[in-house]
Parts: sequence; structure tokens; C-alpha cells
Amino acid sequence: MADKVLENNQVSVTGVVDSEFTYSHEVFGEGFYMLEIVVNRLSNMADRIPLMVSERLVDVTQCYIGKTVQARGQFRSYNKHEEGHNRLILSVFVREFEVLEEDAVCTKPNSVYLNGYICKQPVYRMTPLGREIADLLLAVNRPYGKSDYLPCICWGRNARFAGKFKVGEHIHLWGRIQSRTYQKKIDADTVEKRTAYEISVSKIECAE
Repeated sequence: MADKVLENNQVSVTGVVDSEFTYSHEVFGEGFYMLEIVVNRLSNMADRIPLMVSERLVDVTQCYIGKTVQARGQFRSYNKHEEGHNRLILSVFVREFEVLEEDAVCTKPNSVYLNGYICKQPVYRMTPLGREIADLLLAVNRPYGKSDYLPCICWGRNARFAGKFKVGEHIHLWGRIQSRTYQKKIDADTVEKRTAYEISVSKIECAE
């Protein structure tokens, strides 16, 4: 049953490491660390993707900056309470980690598959330039009765299709993890630069 639930959420990312390991937390004596990789897009832009890696999976005392790595796992979320509000924190929970050769070729450096349920009414809109967009929040089941809440964005015909979904609808989607920076106003004198993550959807369908 646990293996079936794990299949609901599949991620594979390949990119260049751009940070040291930083300590995140410990569970039953197992330490978990954060690592950032840069994954190139076809458009020559890049996404900075955070990985959560167990110290039992890789030697976290080593520096991997500049190395190309491939990570497979799940896109996960948790709520972090700060400044009187809950903030959704997203990262790739790594189950497999491999250092690749510098000249390694990867045809799909950033791919995601999710099987989940619409948990918030989709928001369909058009940009000032006339581009169609729909924002979704997908609940994806995890083992032991937990769930991940993952923001997704659809474009064009997919946006029109997704904009008609109802809360509780069961869907499958495929896409990639994308990052974007934004300015968060902390107080009258302080503006903080932050990074948000979401799934950019390339294919979406209703589950039978």
C-alpha cells in the first residue's frame, strides 16, 4: 500500500549544485539537510530547486558545488509558522541521489507526475497580454495518512480545462518544478526577496 501511495508523487531533477548542505531537522536520529541545484530550461532560463537529502543517502560533509547531480523522489510541502502566519515550504524529498559525469546528457532534467485531488477552487484568469492561466492547489496523499499541498499553474487550453474543476475532483498531471522570485514587504522599511515554487503543468487529465 505504501508503494502505491509513493507512486502518486514522482519527481526527477538533474542540475548543477549551487550551495553547501545546510541542516534542516532530525527524525528518529536521522539528519536531513537542504541543498540547492540549478536546472536549466529550454528557454535558457533556469530554476533553482531545493532538495531535502538524508545524511544516510549522501555524505553531507562533502562539498558538491559545481557538480551535476540527479535526484529522484517526491515534491513535498509543510507549513512553517512565522510572523504570525503559516508559510508553505516546498522541496524535493530525495530518495535517490547520483553524481553524474560533467558531459552527461539528460533529455528530461525536470519532470514531475502527480496524482491528487483539487483542494481549493481553481482560479482562471487572463494576463494583460491575453495569456490564459489557471492556478490549482493539489492535495497528494503520502504514506501514514499525510498529504502534500502543491501549487500548480496551467497555461492556454490546459488553463481553460482546469478552470472548470471542482473541489475534490481527482486528477493526474505532468509537468516540471519552476521557481520564481518575488518581493515580500516585511514592514514599512523592509522588503525581502523570496523564492516561490510551483508545478508548471504540461499535461492534465481527470482520473477515471
